Amino acid sequence: MTLHATIDRVTDRIRTRSRQGREAYLTKIARAAEEGPRRAHLSCGNQAHAYAAMDDKDDLALSRKPNIGIVTAYNDMLSAHQPYERFPDLIRRAGKAAGATVQVAGGVPAMCDGVTQGRAGMELSLFSRDVIALAAGVALSHDCFDAALYLGVCDKIVPGLVMAAATFGHVPAVFLPAGPMPSGLPNDEKSRIRQQFAAGEVGRDALMAAEMASYHSPGTCTFYGTANSNQMLMEFMGLHLPGSSFVNPNTPLREALTVAGVQRAAAITRLGNDYLPAGEVLDEKAFVNGIVGLMATGGSTNLVMHIPAMAKAAGILIDIQDFHDISESVPLMARVYPNGLADVNHFHAAGGIGYMIGQLLDAGLLHADVKTINGTGLVGYTAEPKLDGDRIRWEEGSRETLNDRILRPAGNPFARTGGLKQLQGNLGRGVIKVSAVAEERHVIEARARVFSDQEQVKEAFKAGEFTEDTVVVVRFQGPRANGMPELHSLTPILAVLQDRGLRVALLTDGRMSGASGKVPAAIHISPEASVGGPLARIQDGDLIRLDAVSGTIDCLAPDFEARPAALHDPAPSSEGMGRELFAAFRTVAGPATEGAGVVV
Repeated sequence: MTLHATIDRVTDRIRTRSRQGREAYLTKIARAAEEGPRRAHLSCGNQAHAYAAMDDKDDLALSRKPNIGIVTAYNDMLSAHQPYERFPDLIRRAGKAAGATVQVAGGVPAMCDGVTQGRAGMELSLFSRDVIALAAGVALSHDCFDAALYLGVCDKIVPGLVMAAATFGHVPAVFLPAGPMPSGLPNDEKSRIRQQFAAGEVGRDALMAAEMASYHSPGTCTFYGTANSNQMLMEFMGLHLPGSSFVNPNTPLREALTVAGVQRAAAITRLGNDYLPAGEVLDEKAFVNGIVGLMATGGSTNLVMHIPAMAKAAGILIDIQDFHDISESVPLMARVYPNGLADVNHFHAAGGIGYMIGQLLDAGLLHADVKTINGTGLVGYTAEPKLDGDRIRWEEGSRETLNDRILRPAGNPFARTGGLKQLQGNLGRGVIKVSAVAEERHVIEARARVFSDQEQVKEAFKAGEFTEDTVVVVRFQGPRANGMPELHSLTPILAVLQDRGLRVALLTDGRMSGASGKVPAAIHISPEASVGGPLARIQDGDLIRLDAVSGTIDCLAPDFEARPAALHDPAPSSEGMGRELFAAFRTVAGPATEGAGVVV
């Protein structure tokens, strides 16, 4: 199939925009690769320190077996990462069988946004991505590894690990997922009870019972938020093995896929004939494929920030206009909560990523000629893994959807476009995701209520102050103000107001989770209010027009441009819960439209 004109045009635009940086990046990683296997340059003393605790120290010191480094985000507070506790031993056994040695190179932090939603700790969440990149860089700085295995799943962890993998782009990289937890309480039922609690209709006991029935076992949360969008992205970009993203933890198939990932890592080092540096996988086509996957699945808006940051680490510049243009050409093929009733287990059973990649390739909406860890180009990602004893055999995946209420072909999608829109106007530049928003709410014109944090919104709701159509403006939530926390805890409140018949929208320089849904939300507005951006000039009662059809966001007050900007008070976000440690990050963070990066 001929490549779709928009995909071709956007890829060429990214390539042209990135030419200078990408050429410098490729020169850098080629220079590093030319030095040969890394351990050969360590002194005897260096090596003795590196191998002292290892049972196979003779292999490490004397043989030419590849040494694989594990960078792990394991902890047992995150359900998604708890399965990684068992991975190092399994990987060591698999590595030995594949003729390699294995060491845990280091760990990276992994925080749970589900725990910190609406709390002070959420102000560290976005910055944890850059800390993860730094920590992975420290792990790999020992220069002992011929390939790296990255163990991470959730919101900021995968982007941070990709940033590190790109920075160490001469080192082959394989990402090993852990898989989603089995289905629990249906997500729509969980959402209903959250709204009932927000409205005072049920007590905390009912809320707690629902939450515990939803998040109930090891594995990723089953809704299609940022964590599962990350897993999709790694498969579309060729850093996972085909069909591996949504296999449940602690199952024979999951274990066999992990072993197969180790085998691939051992096979693609510079010591063999199939050397595949990570920086060559992470090219312009791979990032475009990732954006296509994001749009076709209705994935998390958080990746609109993470993808530019990941790409920049590989010398590639991506703009939100690229997301917008791709979204306009890519059909929405999946309905997974919050864009539908199904969870990711249902999505996987219906045909999942392999079916979608096949459909999108047939429609000319993906680059097939990409480098992947599987060594097959993207066509290999239409295959489905099956157990053959204790080994993996890939078979042709389903060419038909097994449930058209969850997954549809590209020619008969749920929507013609991916549902992500760029917004521009006198209020700045940002994005809105409309794939779960009713069409009659794509344009909202209403008076503003202005708040400086989400707690003020909750207090106003409890006081019964929202009685008319309203654009809720929550400003001073950008990366330089307070680290750009998610405002997902506002979702039940805004949904209640909408269900009462009000036309409401959110306007913010902060973030909404990948779990945001039916309420229109103009997010990531840049420049942010704390640096004098336009949101700092909005006043209560201003008429705001959010138009996702035309892609505009404006304040209609006649004196808007002439007003002074309200000043940000940094004190509430400067202390407590570790926020003191991130003062330097808040000072240098880039704009959300460029990834809100600190280290890239």
